[in-house]
Amino acid sequence: MGKLLKLAKAILCILTAFVLILTGCNSERNIKPDAKEIAKISAAAGFLADKVEESNGFIASIPKKSKNSDDAYLYDNALAIIVLSYAGADWHAQKIADAILFAQEHDRTFQDGRLRNAYISGDPKSDSGRSITAGKVTIRLPGFWQDGSWQEDSYTVSTSTGNIAWTVLALCTVAENADAEHREEYLEAAIRAADFVLTLKSDSGGFTAGYEGWDDTQKIVTYKSTEHNIGLISAFSVIADAIAEKDPDKSAEYRKASDYAKTFVLSMYDDELHCFYTGTLDDGKTISKGVIPLDTNTLAILALDEELGDAHQIISFIENRIAVGEGFDFSAGDLDGVWNEGTAQMAVCYNKLGHSEKYDSIMKYLETQTEKDGSIPAADRDGVSTGFVIAGSETLWEFNNSQSVAATSWLAFAQMKRNPLEQNSESE
Repeated sequence: MGKLLKLAKAILCILTAFVLILTGCNSERNIKPDAKEIAKISAAAGFLADKVEESNGFIASIPKKSKNSDDAYLYDNALAIIVLSYAGADWHAQKIADAILFAQEHDRTFQDGRLRNAYISGDPKSDSGRSITAGKVTIRLPGFWQDGSWQEDSYTVSTSTGNIAWTVLALCTVAENADAEHREEYLEAAIRAADFVLTLKSDSGGFTAGYEGWDDTQKIVTYKSTEHNIGLISAFSVIADAIAEKDPDKSAEYRKASDYAKTFVLSMYDDELHCFYTGTLDDGKTISKGVIPLDTNTLAILALDEELGDAHQIISFIENRIAVGEGFDFSAGDLDGVWNEGTAQMAVCYNKLGHSEKYDSIMKYLETQTEKDGSIPAADRDGVSTGFVIAGSETLWEFNNSQSVAATSWLAFAQMKRNPLEQNSESE
């Protein structure tokens, strides 16, 4: 009798597992709307949705000139969440958001709300996405085996303030259409990330750029980035709105932080050139004027309103100093190619400012860069320079003519005529 009972229990366990597998498979096949339906709204958003259906979590670009095809950058995934939320692809957006929550909760070293610059593409809860050491579950980080030892890239395991800002925006955005339980989870994760950024507040204005290096030797980055602080203007404002009723005191703290970031950003504006500089040097005070990036100007236009003054003057600076052919370079430097992500940002700016003909012209150019799957490459050619080196290294930071999740996300914003940095309310 005992043996029969054990056999019955074993059969029941097998049947239960089989049912769960079938249910999981069916739920994957019955995603509504699926990538094909999303593509009808935006071809670029459809591409991102398809990537999520393949990965079931973090998504990654497929670079031609790199072995790091599994590197899923936090910034890229935050953008994708916002795009997919705008396109009504809530299942897809929440898959990435759930991966971010798992990453934040299962870091091997830090429990202060920070997130790494990159993770491994796919489901971090899977066997390939997580590690178990001494009974502790942690998320795996990108790396490679070399000479018998595991090697990791300093940048990917570091934390950039700008990436956290976009993640806060993404989590607040995906929370809007989530059920009550998941909404609270996403907002709690956004709060933890935002509170981490508050620790980076600089006495001389704005927020510093994050932490750099491997776990046991990480150091705070002392320069301040205009781009990062632009993202924080919107991120702090949006999260303040999201928790205003539940926690008015914390909401007020975030509004002050948004204004603090805004004051720094406005201090980076050159009234004569009509452009925003990249930020400060390592001393946190001296303005860095060597490279004038496109995105500090495009993103400022998208995040600021009446504080900006005449946005058309900034547009004129960009058109006169950064234009290359039918698109725009990364910075006002050697003009050696078109940076597609920034060019798509310009399309969003043109739409915001009512320049419909210029918007249409940029969209026609971007069509020439678009692959059949809806994606676009980072640049129109290989080796488009930025004027910077990759953080924590002496390697030149360049963009190549290979698939880019970030560029494709900005193309999706342009196709849907949506501004991801738009804020719902004014600071109090």
